[in-house]
Amino acid sequence: MIAPIATARLLLRPLEAADATELHRLVNDYSVAGNLARVPFPYSRTRAEEWIASTRRQAERGEGYHLAVTEAGTLVGCVGLTLGRQEAAELGYWIGRAYWGRGLAREAAGALLAWAERELGLRRFAASALADNHASHAVLRALGFVEVGEGSEPYLSRNRVMPVRLFRREAGAGARGFGMAAAPPAGETAALAAQAAATGQPVPAAPAASGLPLVLVVACALIDADGRVLLAQRPQGKPMAGLWEFPGGKIAPGESPEAALIRELREELDIEVAAACLAPLSFASHAYPDFHLLMPLFVCRRWRGTLRPREGQRLAWVRPQRLAEYPMPPADQPLVAMLREML
Repeated sequence: MIAPIATARLLLRPLEAADATELHRLVNDYSVAGNLARVPFPYSRTRAEEWIASTRRQAERGEGYHLAVTEAGTLVGCVGLTLGRQEAAELGYWIGRAYWGRGLAREAAGALLAWAERELGLRRFAASALADNHASHAVLRALGFVEVGEGSEPYLSRNRVMPVRLFRREAGAGARGFGMAAAPPAGETAALAAQAAATGQPVPAAPAASGLPLVLVVACALIDADGRVLLAQRPQGKPMAGLWEFPGGKIAPGESPEAALIRELREELDIEVAAACLAPLSFASHAYPDFHLLMPLFVCRRWRGTLRPREGQRLAWVRPQRLAEYPMPPADQPLVAMLREML
């Protein structure tokens, strides 16, 4: 077992059985699990306990080192190196969604890489990330990784094979500022913001206290007689084109969420919905790089008219257990688990 590794803000330490509750809470979030190849979704508490126990056995055998990332004693994520699967040690990491946007993944991974070079004498490192996970690409480049190609990997969280980008790093490549309590460099932040606007991926976002403008939108899970949920694909030319979402839109000044949703469903899908048929289910709160989104989600089972796409969007009726197979904006993703549980 390795001794704890301290950085400017973090303490990396071996995982303990007592971490299971918080680890389960953080990773059982599709916006986190959906970017991890070996994590199923939903993620059970029992699986968290079993994985924590396995990390100690891996360390004892010298096969891998997986550590809790903690800040002021609070678990915020995990970082690890797996040895033996290929000629290079494989880096993996994740940070809970509430802690995104502060450079913690870069700081934690950089510290572990430096430890591995110094204490284990490792010289070559490998990593992969989803092809459209631009936030992770930026983290890896900041750590001195170089993109070397493309590939595909089975993702348990998505129940399918996904395209990935492959990265390599040689020892001493120079992780950029991993021990500093600082935000990502300005140029990197701007680049990630542009990627977020184009892809909707969960990239580092500014903290809620930074004065981001609040954008209010409303969404609806339309459910048909067979229990399927309607998803709409954002058309080309719009931000986050190609991603699937629950129908809805922005709330106009002075407009109630119900009134806004009735209007949006009429404009987008040519159907009429009564306010009495809208049942509030949950809400999403997500910080994008340049605004903070607040989105209540309603459920509706009754409407008048025949659904037809009026804005060039594709529509799909999806079984609840298959919702996670459709790539969504990060604000929509956490709502999937709750909706599946309800249905």
